[in-house]
Amino acid sequence: MKTTIEIPGTTLRRAKNIATSRGISLKQFFTEALEDKLKTAAAPISEPAWLKLAGAFGKTVSDREETRRIQRRIDAEFETLEPVDAL
Repeated sequence: MKTTIEIPGTTLRRAKNIATSRGISLKQFFTEALEDKLKTAAAPISEPAWLKLAGAFGKTVSDREETRRIQRRIDAEFETLEPVDAL
């Protein structure tokens, strides 16, 4: 199948040099490179990296209890009247 893609000039020159040094066509070089990239992309996706960094928010009982504890403190703070608000 034929397609058109835009590749930066320096990247294309590097690809041509590598393909030539390996004795393969540019088509074969790009096909192999794309297949390699697709192999790594085909790995199962569990959860986004940012979610892993954030931890298992809300997944355990202790997390839910912590959320309740924080909410109780917020509620208590909002129940407290400031002197200006009492007027």
